[in-house]
Amino acid sequence: MSEPRNKEYPVSWEELHRNARALAWRLSELQPLDGVIAITRGGLVPAAIVARELEVRLIDTVCIASYDHKTQGEANILKKPEAGDGSGWLIVDDLVDTGKTAKIVREMLPKAHFATVYAKPAGRPLVDTFVTEVSQDTWILFPWDVELAYAEPIRNRGKR
Repeated sequence: MSEPRNKEYPVSWEELHRNARALAWRLSELQPLDGVIAITRGGLVPAAIVARELEVRLIDTVCIASYDHKTQGEANILKKPEAGDGSGWLIVDDLVDTGKTAKIVREMLPKAHFATVYAKPAGRPLVDTFVTEVSQDTWILFPWDVELAYAEPIRNRGKR
């Protein structure tokens, strides 16, 4: 199991879209690509944005379950993509954290280019391209995982 997170970093839909487009911009030199592989579930939205920006129509998934809300456990491979050794393919995920999932996908597709929107120091060496680095103790709150609610002022947090 992973260590508890001390900080939270909420990401809005607009910020995620902007950062996924920035990722696509960095990846534009990889053309032509055979296809994009999204790591589910977090990589689905960024992969769709990147595929659109790079005009890639073939999208596959690698389905791995390793998170339960705020903890990372053992990875469970649910589906492998049809991409051979990964040559000509782009793997997209929302985040590389500890690198557990990335190591599994790298072993499956050693010749693919691996890109994430966000990277933490422990997993960063496993990806080829990323946009934003965050500290290892930061928990990113993606827009599909949160809902709007009242936020206690920082000064008052923990006093009640």
